Amino acid sequence: MGFKIGDKVIYPNHGLGVVEKVEEKTILGTTCGFFHLRILSNETTVLVPVANVDNVGLRRAITDEEVERLFQLLGDGKIDNHQNWKGRFKDNSDKMRTGSIYDMADVLKSLTFLAKSKSLSFREKRMLDRAKSLIISEISEVMQTTQQAIEHRVSESLEKCFMTKARNAQRAVARAATKAAPAKAAARTAAPVAKQRQARAS
Repeated sequence: MGFKIGDKVIYPNHGLGVVEKVEEKTILGTTCGFFHLRILSNETTVLVPVANVDNVGLRRAITDEEVERLFQLLGDGKIDNHQNWKGRFKDNSDKMRTGSIYDMADVLKSLTFLAKSKSLSFREKRMLDRAKSLIISEISEVMQTTQQAIEHRVSESLEKCFMTKARNAQRAVARAATKAAPAKAAARTAAPVAKQRQARAS
């Protein structure tokens, strides 16, 4: 994927940056092209080899249309949660490394939901804060809106997500009870009949 000077890009786990320069450097006898990125959150400069762009997940910032899709994802009520800490942490770490804002949204949803019922470990708390910060900063830049306003909208979407999940769980319980009712009724009807047969047999 080609980038030019002035492009706004996302560098996984670093956040939003701007391509300030593209230059060639010779290292150990090998000449390679490098993108100079200025990371906006802390004004640091990062060098990314042009040939390694796909491997590190460097990508352009999302569009306005993708912002709306992201908010729909945040509020859809679908939450993946491993009960096993190691499996959960590995899955979430892998998602954070992809650089995809949709993967980070999954991490944000699952860890925020988990934090409502138990204390997160230090590493998961840090991952949750990182996912939230990266999502808010990117959307804020795309929509040219304050981070406070975006954080408020993200929080509203997450609350909608948890309410939808709770409603879906209640419906599932109700459906299961409805399906079980005929079987229970049949069992209640069958019991007296069985006793009558036993009485006649004796």
